[in-house]
Amino acid sequence: MDHPSGRGGPALSAPSRRSIGLSGAAVTIAGAITNAFGYVVPVLGARRLSAGDLGALATVLAIVAIASVPGTGLQIAMAVRRARHPGATAGRVATVTALVCGGAVLALAPVAGPLLDLPPVLTPLLAVYTFAIVLSGRRLGELQGDERFLRLALGMSVLAAGRYAGLVAGLLLGLGLTGSVLLGTVLALGVPSVLAVMARTPGAAPNDHGLTAKQVFTAGSATLAMLAVSYADVILARHVLPADASGAYAVGAVLTKGAMWAPQVVTVLALPRLAQGSRRALLIAVGLVAGCGALLVAASALAGGLAFSLAGGADYTGLGRYAPVFATTGALYALVFVLVNAQVAAGARWPSAPLWAAAAVLVATTEWLVPHTLPAIMWCSAGAAALALTGTALSLSNRSQTGQP
Repeated sequence: MDHPSGRGGPALSAPSRRSIGLSGAAVTIAGAITNAFGYVVPVLGARRLSAGDLGALATVLAIVAIASVPGTGLQIAMAVRRARHPGATAGRVATVTALVCGGAVLALAPVAGPLLDLPPVLTPLLAVYTFAIVLSGRRLGELQGDERFLRLALGMSVLAAGRYAGLVAGLLLGLGLTGSVLLGTVLALGVPSVLAVMARTPGAAPNDHGLTAKQVFTAGSATLAMLAVSYADVILARHVLPADASGAYAVGAVLTKGAMWAPQVVTVLALPRLAQGSRRALLIAVGLVAGCGALLVAASALAGGLAFSLAGGADYTGLGRYAPVFATTGALYALVFVLVNAQVAAGARWPSAPLWAAAAVLVATTEWLVPHTLPAIMWCSAGAAALALTGTALSLSNRSQTGQP
C-alpha cells in the first residue's frame, strides 16, 4: 500500500488485504531494525569504552530519548492532519518544534558537565542531534497520513540508520565517546533531507490546512504521558526495592514492554483511518491488539519460566509465575496506546489526562499504601494499566456520544 487509499468503501479485497499484510510486515521489520540498532550501541559501548564513558553514553542515549519524544508527537499530529486534509503541510511548526527540543538540550550545557559529568562539547552536539531526529517526524507523519506504508517503513529504517549508524561506526573505529557522537550527529543531520525526498509526491499541491503547534503539543504530551506511566513502575521498583529485587523486576518489565510494543504496527496502520473517523478501523485495531495481548498472556502462563530466562537469564527462571501479570500489564498498555491515538485522531483536547492520573495513583500507591515487595509493585502496575485503559475508554466513549473534543 504505497499510495493513499480511498476513503470508506466496501470491505477490503484480497489484493488489498495482501497489500496491508505486506505493509504491516514492512513496518514491523523497520521497527525491529530500530530496536536492533538501539541494542547494539550500548553493547558495543560496553566493549569499546571505559566504565566512565559507558555511563556517559547511557546518559547521552537517555537524554536524546526523552528530548526527542516530541518528534513522535510531530509524526502523529502530521499523520492525522494529512489523513484529514491530503496535501496538508507542517509549515514552520515542524522546524520550530525541532528547534525548541534542540534548544532545551542546549540549555542543559551549564549543568550537564558538573552534574552529569559529560564533556563540554557533548551537549551542543546532542542539541543538533536531537534537532535532526525531531524534525524527521514531519516527513514520517506525511508518509503515514498518506498511507504510503512501504515508504514509511523505509523512512523508519533510514531514520534508525541515521540515528545510530554513526554511533556504531564511531565505536567500531575507536573514536571514543565524543568522536562517536560527532559522527552520529553528522549522519543524523542528513536524515531530514533524505526523508523529504522520499515523502515528495509528484504533482501534488499543498493546501491551506497546515499543522498547528497545539496539535503537535497534544500529540506530544500524550506520547510523553504514555511513556511516563508505562515506565514509572521500573523507576519506582529501583527506588523502593533492594537491588536484587529491583533487578528481578527489571527483567519482568522486559515482558511488559514486549507485550506493549509487539502490536504497535496495528496502530501505525490504523491511525490514518482513525483520523477519518472510521469506527470500523477502531474496532478492528482494538480487536487485533486485544487478540495479540491474549496470545502473549497465554504464552507467558504456559512458559513463564522460559520467558524470564530469555529476558534475564537462567537465574530468573524461578520467577516464571509472575510472567502472566507482567504480560497482562503490557497488553493493557497496548490497548491504551490504540485508544490514546484514537483520541488524538479525533481531536480530543486532553487525551493524556487519564494517563497522568493513572501515573499519580501508581506513585502514591507504591510509595505509601502497599508493602515494598516485587509482587506488590507488580500488581500496582497492572492496576494502573487497567485504570489508564478504563479512563481512556470512558473519555473516548463520552466524546463519541457528545461529539465534543
